[in-house]
Amino acid sequence: MKPTVATFPTARLRRTRQSQALRNLVRQNSLAVDDLIWPIFIRDGEDILEPIASMPGVARQSVDNAVKSAKLAQDLGIPAICLFPYTDPAVKTADCAEAWNPNNLTNRTIRAIKDAAPDVAVMTDVALDPYNIHGHDGFVVDGEIVNDATLEALVKMTLAQADAGADIIGPSDMMDGRVGAMRAALESAGYHNVAILSYSAKYASGFYGPFRDAVGASGALKGDKKTYQMDPGNSDEALRLVERDLSEGADMVMIKPGISYLDICHRVKTTFGVPTFAYQVSGEYAMIKAAAENGWVNGEQVALESLLAFKRAGCDGILTYFAPEVAKILND
Repeated sequence: MKPTVATFPTARLRRTRQSQALRNLVRQNSLAVDDLIWPIFIRDGEDILEPIASMPGVARQSVDNAVKSAKLAQDLGIPAICLFPYTDPAVKTADCAEAWNPNNLTNRTIRAIKDAAPDVAVMTDVALDPYNIHGHDGFVVDGEIVNDATLEALVKMTLAQADAGADIIGPSDMMDGRVGAMRAALESAGYHNVAILSYSAKYASGFYGPFRDAVGASGALKGDKKTYQMDPGNSDEALRLVERDLSEGADMVMIKPGISYLDICHRVKTTFGVPTFAYQVSGEYAMIKAAAENGWVNGEQVALESLLAFKRAGCDGILTYFAPEVAKILND
């Protein structure tokens, strides 16, 4: 649509910028607490808040503190929380069996949160890297990350999380066919209402470094993830991946990372018109925090501006470590 504008001075485009009231009236996009999913890192133990050096303001939390975070999310109106486990290296194995242990850290945390804060949707991560001695999202056989054998493990992991009470399954592994396998398993087991928010376009990015520190995967990872995560130079491939995941039963799709991939967010939303999310990943968060701590930028303003950019690109929601901080600002 081409706008029709009179010539100056009949048209003065600054008129609608003259007051906060006018700016509010004509604003096209806005950010709300309902747009936020809060990712948190969990670990074994009691009364633990273990700061993550590369992610200022973020800590690994024991289950009891994760429950407190869920209650805070409920009080703030944040609709969902997403769990990422820091797994004891002693239980990491080549067969990744801890991933579908019904009493593993993630599944215990799901049950505890659903008990204490039932209004908060619990989202999980489905990938083998937290449990894999090799640090990869799939099984490693003779140096290759194998696809089809990994699917069986991801299905077992999915069902264990659904059994524990997860509301949203988040496959982040990027194996081919995983959404279809998970959806079929959930339907067969009677979990008709468990949603899948698929990491459909997950890029092989340098922005994940602090996250890997947070879950203890940095030292374990051998090689890289370029044979299954997307090449940052591609965009058409992202549309093919989204279309495939939707055809296999994904309810929502995600682009990851966020700020550097706003073009992908926009293309996905305008092409498919489905619930579209982005993940403002650890490196993006850490850069804003570091710049703010050095006094180079106004941290609050930049955090809000960066999240609004996702909405402008067409996203329905954002996974962000800023969630509680921003929710308090928006609620005030």
